[in-house]
Amino acid sequence: VQLQASGGGLVQAGGSLRLSCAASRSTFSNYAKGWFRQAPGKEREFVAAISRNGGSTYYADSVKGRFTISRDNAKNTVYLQMNSLKPEDTAIYHCAADRRSYLSGSYYEASEYDYWGQGTLVTVSS
Repeated sequence: VQLQASGGGLVQAGGSLRLSCAASRSTFSNYAKGWFRQAPGKEREFVAAISRNGGSTYYADSVKGRFTISRDNAKNTVYLQMNSLKPEDTAIYHCAADRRSYLSGSYYEASEYDYWGQGTLVTVSS
């Protein structure tokens, strides 16, 4: 069971990137998904989450209005569109899957997720 994140890279402040997270099994299309990030020297933090059917989405206040989480269950893939990037967005971004189809009340807690990808590095230069 694997989650493969991709799409990271180096971008200037104000630019955009789209991250993808592909699942190795079709059953992952039934799971809620989340994105977390960890900057150097900092703890991992919640970024965004989406329910199985995409009907519910949540965002950290720091990215609200700039990032959009979406999913394509036919492709077993979840996306994170990141616009208006800031240097403080620099981090390793990890995708995660929750075996439940819905988002729990603690969707922002890493402990709620059962599967994790290896992460993709996003670097935003000023």
